[in-house]
Amino acid sequence: MSSFGRQVTRSVYVVVLRKDLPSPLAPESDEEKILEEQKKNPQEKGEEKPEDKNEPKPEPSPIPPASAEDGAAYVQRPNAEFVEVRDKSAAREALIETRVGTNPASTVFMSESQDADKPVVNRAADKKPAPVRIDFEDIDQRILALPIPPRNYTGMRAGKAGMIFILENATSPDAPGLILHRFDLAKRKTEKVLEGVTFFDLSANGEKMLFQQGGGQSTQTAPGGSSSQPGGRWVIASTVQPLKPGEGTVNVNAMEVRVDPREEWRQMYREAWRIQRDFFYDPNYHGLDIAATEKQYAPFLNQLAHRADLNYLLQEALGNMSVGHHNTFGGDTPEPVRVVGGLLGADYGIENNRYRFARIYSGENWNPTLRAPLTQPGVNVREGEYLLAVNGRELRSTDNIYSFFEGMANKSVILKVGPNPDGTSAREVTVVPVPSETALRNLSWIDANRRKVAKMSNNRVAYVYLPNTSGAGYTNFNRYYFAQIDKEGAVIDERFNGGGTAADYFIDYMRRPLMNYWATREGADFTTPVGSIYGPKAMIIDETAGSGGDALPWYFRRSKIGPLIGKRTWGGLVGIYDYPQLIDGGSVTAPRVAFYSPEGEWDVENNGVAPDIEIELDPQAWRQGRDL
Repeated sequence: MSSFGRQVTRSVYVVVLRKDLPSPLAPESDEEKILEEQKKNPQEKGEEKPEDKNEPKPEPSPIPPASAEDGAAYVQRPNAEFVEVRDKSAAREALIETRVGTNPASTVFMSESQDADKPVVNRAADKKPAPVRIDFEDIDQRILALPIPPRNYTGMRAGKAGMIFILENATSPDAPGLILHRFDLAKRKTEKVLEGVTFFDLSANGEKMLFQQGGGQSTQTAPGGSSSQPGGRWVIASTVQPLKPGEGTVNVNAMEVRVDPREEWRQMYREAWRIQRDFFYDPNYHGLDIAATEKQYAPFLNQLAHRADLNYLLQEALGNMSVGHHNTFGGDTPEPVRVVGGLLGADYGIENNRYRFARIYSGENWNPTLRAPLTQPGVNVREGEYLLAVNGRELRSTDNIYSFFEGMANKSVILKVGPNPDGTSAREVTVVPVPSETALRNLSWIDANRRKVAKMSNNRVAYVYLPNTSGAGYTNFNRYYFAQIDKEGAVIDERFNGGGTAADYFIDYMRRPLMNYWATREGADFTTPVGSIYGPKAMIIDETAGSGGDALPWYFRRSKIGPLIGKRTWGGLVGIYDYPQLIDGGSVTAPRVAFYSPEGEWDVENNGVAPDIEIELDPQAWRQGRDL
């Protein structure tokens, strides 16, 4: 996590492999350019030869001369016409039946006096490509930076000679997908080709590109560093010609392929075990004979009736390895059409045969992820008021309130609200419901805890909640920890922590020692380091915190920052990343790394981190609003 928030830039370099080769970036001579242009356009020098209409013109060959890039064999007739030949017996017929090809590598030359049954063959196709020679001496001095601006590049593909395509991460979270750039060595110029790319690849000859724009969650990593995603727009286009709107669009919805699900399931079952064989961190597989276990469960393949059955079978079989993070995901299954309901960000009570607003959740309406429908400017709905109608439909307590908002997420809805159940003094307001209230309720819970800690400590102790050890946790730590560095201590709450990464970033800041004070005439003295809370700290943990949520309290204790309070953590501290996709887009994991202490002891996995002070969360107290 220490690398989070740091702007990452990368440059592109070229290595000249041989000593005797010149730099591809050497300055070009203007004289050479002029001579080259004159060769291409001799009329510019006044040397254009007048056309002689009586001069016979040679018949053009339907195919180019021989090269070593194609294994075809061709007959060359006296009139320079090429004819493909398969064998000696077909040579005579081939003189009559012409098939035009490209780049014949093995050419049969025939004269008028030669027998067609005895052609002379040029075995260019049998020639091996010239070996690549690398001069390692002083090779570090032959590394050159291409004139490409440094950016956060994530992938690169080689196109036609002298051309490369580079993928860049979007600089803004509001601009999903990748940015595709093209660099032309001849022009020494980089230009932006596409934005919002979610998949990119090139044809073998580098002349065409396949890309996707838009789509959902990433499902497959491509060679160029991009990821294919369901949905979106697929396009095949030239790599050199300007893109034209709508041109080259591929109608993927019309593509169909016949599959045998049972054969696919059998192959994926085998593939899942190969992934365990090649990626599991322990070469002894926790003592499990994986070959025997694979055979043991294989007979159940004949009983599968659905793709979900395969996931279940794999979970049962792989469960014998007794390790966390051992998962199966996805697969080619029918996707139901989901209708997203709208939510108002409120709790309701039932009074007088009406729904009444018992609590309205505030958000941060400047933040798109924390938009609260009922606290928007001009809405002014208050707790205690009645919700009387939705889009003109009368709402009673016998109705399911959520059915009135079916399909209304992120759409304008007219509410009739008022202080009285009979509708007197009612008014209409327009709101835009959200698809989920989770973020609003979580924010309310965090702020309530922060206010409670401030009240109990007379505003001397900070409260910081960390939902995970990934992006959200990083954001919360930066937001709540540094905003309270004037406090004398801190409560770090990592309950329900979903993990993500090793949270060394949190630990580094929480254990920073006071180095010195600075006296000044302007205001209060300040310290070095500036961004730290130097007083005592404690961490609240529970049984739902796992993975990175296991590692964080372990680091907290190891660093002697403070006590752990609550319940033993989940106990799942192995790591998973980068596995081949299964044939239908599903996936299976095989833990690739496992945690052990500097003393050389396996720890945390299947054990968790025990608290120093154990406190049981009382469900009844929780319902009454009392937390730890």
